[in-house]
Amino acid sequence: MTKLVTIYGGAGFVGRYIARRMAKEGWRVRVAVRRPNESLHVKPYGAVGQVEPVFCNIRDDASVRAAMLGADAVVNCVGVLTERGKNSFDAVQADGAGRIARIAAEEGVAQLVHLSALGAGAGAASRYARTKAEGEAKVLAAFPSAVILRPSVIFGTEDQFFNRFGKMAEKNPVLTLVGANTKFQPVYVDDVAQAAVKGVLGQAEPGIYELGGPDVCSFRELMAEMLKVVHRKRPVIGLPFWVGSLMAFGFTVLQKVSLGLFHNGILTRDQIANLKVDNVVSGSAKSFADLGIKPTAMQAVLPDYMWVYRDGGQYDAIRESAKNLREI
Repeated sequence: MTKLVTIYGGAGFVGRYIARRMAKEGWRVRVAVRRPNESLHVKPYGAVGQVEPVFCNIRDDASVRAAMLGADAVVNCVGVLTERGKNSFDAVQADGAGRIARIAAEEGVAQLVHLSALGAGAGAASRYARTKAEGEAKVLAAFPSAVILRPSVIFGTEDQFFNRFGKMAEKNPVLTLVGANTKFQPVYVDDVAQAAVKGVLGQAEPGIYELGGPDVCSFRELMAEMLKVVHRKRPVIGLPFWVGSLMAFGFTVLQKVSLGLFHNGILTRDQIANLKVDNVVSGSAKSFADLGIKPTAMQAVLPDYMWVYRDGGQYDAIRESAKNLREI
């Protein structure tokens, strides 16, 4: 009998890659999302009816249970970078994660994979990182054999990191960064998906895995690499944290006075707190090496999707080549 996996947040950035890989493994894939009608892009990942988006609100027990009924394995990819309405860090990353794990245990699910974040810690300065740690604790309390993945900043075609700064480089004469010297270890989205699939298939030992790519770079160095790929020259200016805090305060005030019409997805005080800490693997936890996965370098992937931010777009390489032609 074909096995079934429920992926909460399976139509999102990381979840869609996990869904695609699980479909290739021959599993039925149930993609639990808030808006199934906006998640139809996952259906072609498998044969007709193999991948199906279904409605789920992870703040509600009955909704989570309905999406999980009959599942052999569960993956939780749900997380928020900024709080909005009822989708607070606590509700989604702590309580939501715990709810999924508790119900998975009650339903007799065999495997649980939980996507957390590098830097999660009970004593972290940012609420984002603290609620990620609280979510991990609740997952392990309810489902001790869970596989927990902690990736660094994730890159890939649909990412909100390099794409965001690529757009900025396209429109602005300079790039300003808060935390320019903070170090990151960018990890390719499909490598994270591969790790999750190993957890679903029972090919990963239970526990926490810290996932980072082969390159450790400062924020400034990452932007220099991005600018090289998009063929643009832009000064990269590092801003002091106190300036970033003032900017974040201003955006937050604007969100409040606009009664939520403007959502501060640009820079928050919590993100400032996160940027003060390097986002690299510690070396004390399990990693890609323990999964038999060789992480992919940024240089091998960025040109595949960042070309859209070049001055000539897809024709940029042809135009550069034409400069070398000589008149006969």
